[in-house]
Amino acid sequence: MKRIRRLMMLAAGPYAPQFRSTLRISVIASLVQAAAYATFIPLLAALSAGRIGEAWAWVGALAVLVITEGALRVRESAFTYDYWHLVTGATRTRLGERLRSMPQQELNRRAAGDLTTVVGSNVTSAATGISSFSTLFVQLVTVPALLGVVVLVVDWRLGLVLVAATIASIPLVRKLRALSNAGFRRVDEANAGAASRIVEYVQGLPVFKATGQAGADSSRLVSVFTHQQEANAVSNRSASVPVAALQFLVQVAVVALVTLGAAFVLDARLSLPLLLAVVVAAARFAEPLGAAVTMTKLFEMAEAALSRIGSVLAVEPLPVRPGGTAPTSFDITFEKVGFTYDGRTSPVLHEVDLVVPERSLTALVGPSGSGKTTVTKLITRFADPQSGVIKIGGVDVGTLEPTELLRHIAVVFQDVYLFDDTILANIAMGRPDATEEEIIEAARAANVHAFISRLPQGYQTRVGEIGSALSGGERQRISIARAILKDAPVVLLDEPTAALDTESEVVVQQAIDNLVRGKTVVVIAHRLSTVVGADQIVVIDGGTVAQRGTHQDLITQPGRYADMWSAQLRARDWQVPAHP
Repeated sequence: MKRIRRLMMLAAGPYAPQFRSTLRISVIASLVQAAAYATFIPLLAALSAGRIGEAWAWVGALAVLVITEGALRVRESAFTYDYWHLVTGATRTRLGERLRSMPQQELNRRAAGDLTTVVGSNVTSAATGISSFSTLFVQLVTVPALLGVVVLVVDWRLGLVLVAATIASIPLVRKLRALSNAGFRRVDEANAGAASRIVEYVQGLPVFKATGQAGADSSRLVSVFTHQQEANAVSNRSASVPVAALQFLVQVAVVALVTLGAAFVLDARLSLPLLLAVVVAAARFAEPLGAAVTMTKLFEMAEAALSRIGSVLAVEPLPVRPGGTAPTSFDITFEKVGFTYDGRTSPVLHEVDLVVPERSLTALVGPSGSGKTTVTKLITRFADPQSGVIKIGGVDVGTLEPTELLRHIAVVFQDVYLFDDTILANIAMGRPDATEEEIIEAARAANVHAFISRLPQGYQTRVGEIGSALSGGERQRISIARAILKDAPVVLLDEPTAALDTESEVVVQQAIDNLVRGKTVVVIAHRLSTVVGADQIVVIDGGTVAQRGTHQDLITQPGRYADMWSAQLRARDWQVPAHP
């Protein structure tokens, strides 16, 4: 319970003080409720003895206690109605902020569907646990505990029956908790896996159709659904025996108490009204014990959700070393930089020294897997090197908050991601406070304004999920317009024309020319012909800088660049052979 309370406080976040106050009110209300049930004992005793005045006094006390409990329950429910949606929104905001600051390597380990489950259904389950389950659990624990003490005071022999039932129920509750906890974790993991596979299926549907693996023929989709069903079935079956045993124990305890009490009445060792009052208290004692079966499963469901939320919130962002100030110049320097991805033993980059002068264009070339993309990731602090230093304008990027660093960097990826929103909104992501005129001007510079103007809804046209309503060249130019609007002094390009046809490549290249003018530019190039005019070309091979220089310098030297240039010239002349 301490762990669940800690997790609930973590999920409550800024509303933790209100949650604590609600728990206190719930405890007081439950004590008042138990006291109301306890008044039946003196009330029935007074009635049986003919003390009518005393009986009315106890009726009055009962009425006061019932009204007081009702008022407290109204205050208790305020958290559910007033704060449930606030806790849900705040938790999702905190998760979004943590995902934003999470190291890219850690983010890459988590599937999209898994994170969707955490931010979606897990947050809902956690908020429900905080707002509803917690107060109900307080009531189910506090009321029986106080009534058990009352029965012990009235008749210690009958009280021992309830004590024995409680002690006997503890291992069953623990067993149920352990089974439910493991079961719900398996179910939650299965749900997350299914969500990830659904995302994969929707995004890869054209491939599934082309390979005849769509719908019921999709083995990847069917397998996760089967696993999901099995996880739910196992979870339900594993808890059935402890649930039945606990419910049986509760019934036995009530029957034993009534039987023993009746024997005491027949022996004149206990009055009948007092037995009736004790039976009322025992029934109210047993009811929550039986409900604990359901509550245990609900709490384990909430705990599983809280644990998954906690695992995301517990991920520490990249550390920011002291002494950093915003750069005023924008040359980029790598000094003996080494980097190894988590889970690998061999470094991707080793002892890399590199200088990118301000307002210059540097092209990174080399074979696949040589470390080119890793260089750009380290510049943007998607990860930090294990050795060496990276500086922008003489400032160690490790001393800058990622948000401050990225304010000075614009990135154009080869695989453009557009959001299912309007063209205007997608371009505006480069600078959310930009005016519509500034957005249109950026679109003109990116050679995409004419195309947008021909659309029936112009800039209000929705681009579809991941920009699916647009061609590759159109998506790329919108991405470039976004970068132009940001107007950052450093621009990183990940071969933005590699997947385009010749006509689109020409238009996009013109847009890139407008983007990089007067900037410090690093471009990853696969086609060497696109970077022959670069100020410097850096050949990355095996995680080290193998060569550097201009195109003319490098093609006259024996080495990797000259070999790559020759290979690409030969590939350009390649033709599909005639079919025999």
